[in-house]
Amino acid sequence: QVQLVESGGGLVQPGGSLRLSCAASGSIFSTMGWYRQAPGKQRELVASITRTSTGNTYYADSVKGRFTISRDNAKNTVYLQMNNLKPEDTAVYYCNVEDYIGNYYWGQGTQVTVSS
Repeated sequence: QVQLVESGGGLVQPGGSLRLSCAASGSIFSTMGWYRQAPGKQRELVASITRTSTGNTYYADSVKGRFTISRDNAKNTVYLQMNNLKPEDTAVYYCNVEDYIGNYYWGQGTQVTVSS
């Protein structure tokens, strides 16, 4: 049974930083990533990273240069370091992972609020 446990959300002032973590169990995952959903908006892919030795990454244009995704394969954990946060980054952030047979799994979501 696949389980995803997210942590690290919270309230931060503009320009601040947060680090999200998602610990996965129950399988090995080819791709791990983070989505976000703001009120009244569609869920969007923020960043993803593959399990390959090079750890290929993808970032949404809106977060390039500010967010960094990484993973620890030994711990089956993916991280999202978010720097220079902006009010428009406010959303519920969801961990998403894909196993090697094409199944996708979602975390429960963690709230990130950027406000002064």
